[in-house]
Amino acid sequence: MADKLRWGILGNATIGRKCVMPAIRKSTNGKIRALGTRRPDAAGEIAKQNRIERVYGDYESVLRDPEVEAVYIPLPNHLHRPWTLKALAAGKHVLCEKPLGCSAEQAREMAAAARGSGLVLMEALMYRFHPRTRRVKGLIGEGAVGTPRLVRAAFCFSMAPELLESGDNCRLQPKMGGGALLDVGSYAVSVARWFLEAEPAAVQAQAVYRGKTEVDIHLVGTLRFPGGALATVEASFCAGLQQSYTVVGSGGAVELPHDAFIPWEKDAAVMVRGKDEETGKTLVVPGADEYRLMVEHFADRVRTGKAPTVSVEDSIGNLVALDAMAEAARTGRTVFISQEDPSSRKP
Repeated sequence: MADKLRWGILGNATIGRKCVMPAIRKSTNGKIRALGTRRPDAAGEIAKQNRIERVYGDYESVLRDPEVEAVYIPLPNHLHRPWTLKALAAGKHVLCEKPLGCSAEQAREMAAAARGSGLVLMEALMYRFHPRTRRVKGLIGEGAVGTPRLVRAAFCFSMAPELLESGDNCRLQPKMGGGALLDVGSYAVSVARWFLEAEPAAVQAQAVYRGKTEVDIHLVGTLRFPGGALATVEASFCAGLQQSYTVVGSGGAVELPHDAFIPWEKDAAVMVRGKDEETGKTLVVPGADEYRLMVEHFADRVRTGKAPTVSVEDSIGNLVALDAMAEAARTGRTVFISQEDPSSRKP
């Protein structure tokens, strides 16, 4: 493609180095023009590997670069809002890591800025682009499980004990948007809402908080949806690796193994069981780079106005649910979410 989208990257974060920069390099419709990092001297190898044309020692220079059309923001959660707003003000389209903001209120402000500037803003929910995820969504839509009644979703991993003790990580700092719920619970809430195609009406949650910083490191929550569907969500920084989801309906179930959100590029399996089957059948979907599919979709949105796979309204809805779950965990109360105005909650 002659007219490739020219990207700028704000920060040399691990997710960018391991996943998104290589995805853009391999994509058919994008290339990285610039990388902004506080340690440019340490970015030489990653710039060479991904054919990055320019490395700047700050983020502002990326936004001032007239040849950068879009930016990817993998910064800590509390920096998503300010740098998204700066990027939009500079005329750049924005692909922002999850969660889009630290609250629904922040996400609404970001969405309004994008609408006002006529630019694309999208949350980097890469799992939505994997062919297996699309296959599961299709199976549910085709009635493979009957009427969906229950979604169980989990994303857990275990931080090193010394890291949990020291708190020396942005994921463990409340002021930086830390906590298991926002970091990995956002995936579980997102998948439940997407498969059930509804917004939760009420949520409950229990959490374990890290003593020194009082950030949630271990959380289990439940969501009740209109019509009687339920979802359970597990998010943890202190439990063994688990990333899985199950959708159970009136006529069967689909189940994924422990690579539900990041299967990398190996073949990906999903089990489909009928209403009374104990084993069911396993479907195998050829491996794919979901990050590459995501950045290609984003570039298509910018270039052709392609309909979004992840809309900003969806991202706001996810944060409404996450806000409610955080409140439920802190207060020990059921939190109700108004279906007329999801931002309006009552105890």
